[in-house]
Amino acid sequence: MDNRPPLPPFTIETAAQKARAAEDAWNSCDPARVSLAYTVDSHWRNRDRFVDGRDDIVAFLTQKWARELEYRLIKEVWTHGDNRIAVRFVYESHDAQGQWFRSHGNENWEFDEHGLMRQRHASINDIAIDESERLFHWDRPGPRPPDHPGLTELGL
Repeated sequence: MDNRPPLPPFTIETAAQKARAAEDAWNSCDPARVSLAYTVDSHWRNRDRFVDGRDDIVAFLTQKWARELEYRLIKEVWTHGDNRIAVRFVYESHDAQGQWFRSHGNENWEFDEHGLMRQRHASINDIAIDESERLFHWDRPGPRPPDHPGLTELGL
């Protein structure tokens, strides 16, 4: 099995690297790419949905990004342990009718020894916003530019 560095046990620096790698992958809006960061039998709770394994991850993300248009995400480490990381995140997207949303959430991650995520538990709340209230501005799909503020800098 291939390793997906950084590997546990995590330091604050490697936890931040892991969170940024996840952010960059999710901002690609490529379900197949994202799924490779998870074990083949990974288990998720995302809001009120349960997702098991890479095939389900790809199907879930394909549906998600068909609904959540112009998706842009920022993650920030909240805390970490040997093989666990907790992040808070915010993403902005709009629906097919053009209504923008800012979605705030927390994720708890558990990794195997190869650096693959085997569990992901996500709690998320959505707030409707006006387009003029958007804070995330960068070309997509693609990663957040290095000079774009993070959550703390944006007051989120």
